[in-house]
Amino acid sequence: MTIQIYNTLTRNKEPLEPVHPGRIGIYLCGPTVYKEAHIGHMVGPVIFDCIKRYLTYSGFEVTWIVNITDVDDKLIAQSQERGISMNQVATEMTMDYCANLLALGVDQITHLPKATENMDEIIQFIQDLIEKRFAYAVDGDVFFDVAQDSQYGKLSNRKAEDQQGEGGGAAAKKRSSGDFALWKAAKQNEPSWESPWGPGRPGWHIECSAMSRRILGQTFDIHGGGLDLMFPHHENEIAQSECCHGQPMAKYWVHNGLLRAGEAGKIGGRADRQQGEPQCDEEESAQKMSRSKGAGGLRSQIARFGGDRIRFCLLRTHYRSTIVFSDEGIAEAGTALDKFYTFFERYERITSTSFYLTGTPTDPRRLIRRRAAGDFDPAGDGLLIELKNLRDSYLAKMDDDFNTGAAVSDLFQMLSVLNKFIDDQKLEDSSHDSSAMASFLRGCETLRELSAILGLFLKPPQVVGGGSGDDDRVLDDVMRVMIDLRTAAREKKDFATADQIRDRLGELGIVLEDRKGETGWKRQAES
Repeated sequence: MTIQIYNTLTRNKEPLEPVHPGRIGIYLCGPTVYKEAHIGHMVGPVIFDCIKRYLTYSGFEVTWIVNITDVDDKLIAQSQERGISMNQVATEMTMDYCANLLALGVDQITHLPKATENMDEIIQFIQDLIEKRFAYAVDGDVFFDVAQDSQYGKLSNRKAEDQQGEGGGAAAKKRSSGDFALWKAAKQNEPSWESPWGPGRPGWHIECSAMSRRILGQTFDIHGGGLDLMFPHHENEIAQSECCHGQPMAKYWVHNGLLRAGEAGKIGGRADRQQGEPQCDEEESAQKMSRSKGAGGLRSQIARFGGDRIRFCLLRTHYRSTIVFSDEGIAEAGTALDKFYTFFERYERITSTSFYLTGTPTDPRRLIRRRAAGDFDPAGDGLLIELKNLRDSYLAKMDDDFNTGAAVSDLFQMLSVLNKFIDDQKLEDSSHDSSAMASFLRGCETLRELSAILGLFLKPPQVVGGGSGDDDRVLDDVMRVMIDLRTAAREKKDFATADQIRDRLGELGIVLEDRKGETGWKRQAES
């Protein structure tokens, strides 16, 4: 087994060889939490949730980081517009982001660090760059001196002058137009932190360099994000980290394609698009779905379609391809998934057991088995020979740069083979052969094993459309996130945010109960 991974830095597929044998560190750029999440924020997390599952399944110990940017110009603007603190805006929108992640089955994240909780690390990082003459301070601002980095632009093949820097007074302080801010001097009525250069706050790029170093080290394995982040964000991260440490920041740079609205292709067959060279041209940038262009309504989409359908829709193409997303595409994903749900009903009629209990019962957030444990000898059994070949094909596609779009076609082939076997062997009749049943059950274990890698069919599907039929397990997970955020706010004596969380939940008919040492919740009885 050799997993190949496409490295944007080299423009080639390379064998995955971890920095530390057996362990893999992944850093994925997360959101700036100033408004509610949109579907574009879910693409990277769903893809990397699947990648982590597959790497864990393949025997690696994986640490996956997704950062939260909770201090930024946009956050400050929102807090001023709404008349509440920046922290309150960030907490509210982080709750929204986490709730949407859980609804889409993204539960493999190891750490969700916040920029405001890593200020000491950020300030120290900037000091290190100044001491090494890669950065300079001017009147309370600190800038990275791009001219001192001879390799600047190696990821994107673009020049420092191409990036849009700060305008106004900040531009006049720079040595060259391509220099970018590491620290911004405080303005009146803005949140700030004390630093050697005076009160201020960090620039966007330095946050990721500091948080990745603190948790994953100076060099880690995989840095991920959307193609739109390649320049200037990832380019600037590389400049900061590699100039500071004198060694690579990340071994593999992995960029997912962008999301655009449009018609979807057929689900369950070949991948919608062939994988290829990552590109982010002007047309694609214009068509990508983003918050600023009015994309949104994620909560209503989840309530309408269900998180499992949206997740499947995002995984049906190779992650480096542009993802075509539309209501029609989600509906088609639901139609495709219904084929599996119909099969699971047949399975339950045959076995009197839920398919979701097939194999070794585990926490839904864990995989059913590891890769070696799932292998088997078909021993001349016709059904198992077919399924073994499909399993090998599925794993080969996942080994080839995590090609979920192509691997999904093997799941549909498995489904077809198993349905045909039920019909041929008359397994729904009481007189079926016991050996045929044994083969069928073994084959279903393989279907569950491989679908679990994609985070599919780990539990019964959500009831879509909102209302009292929403999945209780997802609701309980979301409530634990919200209770934890409220507890953190109270510990910081941010009682306004804590009260708002309680009040907003109350408006939704959910009551928080503060007990000794813990907080519980319940649905409010309807009058």
